[in-house]
Amino acid sequence: MNVNLELYRVFYYVAKHLSFSVASQVLYLSQSAVSQSIKQLETKLNTPLFNRSTKQVTLTPQGIKLMEYIEPALNLIAGGEAYLKETMTLDRGQLHIGASDTICKYYLLDYFKKFHHLYPGVEIRVTNRTSLQCVALLKKGLVDLIVTNLPNPSISDDMQVMPVLDFQDVFIASNKYNIASESHTLQSLSKHPILMLAKQTTTSNYLYQLFESEGLSIKPSVELGSIDLLIDLTGIDLGISFVPDFCMKNRPNFRILKTCKPIPRRQLGVVIPEKRPLSEASKKFIALLSKF
Repeated sequence: MNVNLELYRVFYYVAKHLSFSVASQVLYLSQSAVSQSIKQLETKLNTPLFNRSTKQVTLTPQGIKLMEYIEPALNLIAGGEAYLKETMTLDRGQLHIGASDTICKYYLLDYFKKFHHLYPGVEIRVTNRTSLQCVALLKKGLVDLIVTNLPNPSISDDMQVMPVLDFQDVFIASNKYNIASESHTLQSLSKHPILMLAKQTTTSNYLYQLFESEGLSIKPSVELGSIDLLIDLTGIDLGISFVPDFCMKNRPNFRILKTCKPIPRRQLGVVIPEKRPLSEASKKFIALLSKF
C-alpha cells in the first residue's frame, strides 16, 4: 500500500492533540487541509481512524493501534534528522534522557554539569518518569537513552543495557526513632510502620520481592511518589523507609539499619535501543558515565 508519509504526519498530530484545529496550527495548514488529509488516509486504509462529534474528537480502536506504530516511526525519523544535523565537534545538538527524579537528583546531576561544561552547545533535555515508565518512553523513541534501576522487568530483548553504578538499598530511620540498634531480620522490621515508594516502581517491587522471598508480606503505612518526601516523613518519625544508599549522603539525622542477612546489591544502568543509531551527544554522555 502506497501512502504518502505526510498523511501519517497529519494523523500523528491530530491523534496527539485530539484536535483538528490544534493540528492545523502545529502543521501550519488550514483546518480544511487537515480534515481532507485524514479523510484521504482513512480512504486509503479503508478504516475510520477518528470518531468525530461537535464536542470532541477521539481515536477509534484502529486509530489507537495505528498511533502505536506511527509515533515511534516519526520519532525515529526525527532522531535521524537530528543526528545528521549534529557536527562531530558537538557544537550543537540535543541529548534527551529519561530518568526518575531520584536518579536525576542523586546520580545524574553532577554528570549533567560535567557534560554541559564539555559541550555547552548541546541542549540537555530530561523527562522524569519512574524507571518502569522510562522504558516505554524509549520504546516510543521519545528519548535517546534512559538511566534506570536494574533489574527492570520492562526492558525488552531489543534493548542494550550497560551498568554504570552498583548501589545498596538500605532501611533507614531517624536518630530519634525508637528501634534497636542491633541487626534486624525482615520479620522484625515488618513490625514497624514502613514508608515506601508507590507501586509500579522498581524500588517498591524489589522490596516486595525481598519480603516474599522470606515468606513475609508487608502493608506499607505510606506510599509516596518521591524519595525526598519519603525521607522527610522518616525524619519526623512516622516509621522506617527503604531507599538507595546514594540518597543518604550527608544526612546526619538518619541512621542506616543493619540487617542480619545482607540485602543483594542492585545497579543503575544506561539503556539504549539496540538497532537505533546513537547520536554523538548520546555516545559522549554514556562515555562520561562509564568513566566514573
